[in-house]
Amino acid sequence: MRMTAAVAKVLSAFLTDPAVDRYGLDLMRVTGHPSGTLYPILLRLQRAGWVDARWEDVDPVAAGRPARRYYRLTPDGVVAARTAVAELYEQLTPGTPRTTPGLA
Repeated sequence: MRMTAAVAKVLSAFLTDPAVDRYGLDLMRVTGHPSGTLYPILLRLQRAGWVDARWEDVDPVAAGRPARRYYRLTPDGVVAARTAVAELYEQLTPGTPRTTPGLA
């Protein structure tokens, strides 16, 4: 997985609470990434096995909105994301102790 600042930002959003399902609009708000940046990142993370995706089981008429696609880090993805974000953080801030959110 090629680690860029954009990918690290998405992973950091997941790492704030790895057990929580996130959907696209939520991730766009948290990361500030537009859909054209976010969804290719999510697809790469899925292909790498770091993220699972599932469609919400909801009646769009009753909910008053389309079904959402939810994303969550896989157990291996949590480990890989913590490592990758920490390594990128260390590269960007040499000599700084690890205090990145989600790395506890």
